[in-house]
Amino acid sequence: MAEFDIEHAVRHLSELIDRALAGEEVVIAEGDRPLVQLTAMARRRKPREFGSARGLVEMADHFDAPLEDFGEYV
Repeated sequence: MAEFDIEHAVRHLSELIDRALAGEEVVIAEGDRPLVQLTAMARRRKPREFGSARGLVEMADHFDAPLEDFGEYV
């Protein structure tokens, strides 16, 4: 964890943001009292579209037919 005072954070904000994006825990403090923690936000995913794979998958006609090796069990 890296802790910085407010004045340093104001002067070097882009550096602190880069460190937070790299996964480091960055805390901004006033004196010896921590005030703010910088963390990288999770990236938002595009919502899933139902039916977007329609037509890409086909089921064979004999998909659920008994296998030849198991003929005696049917």
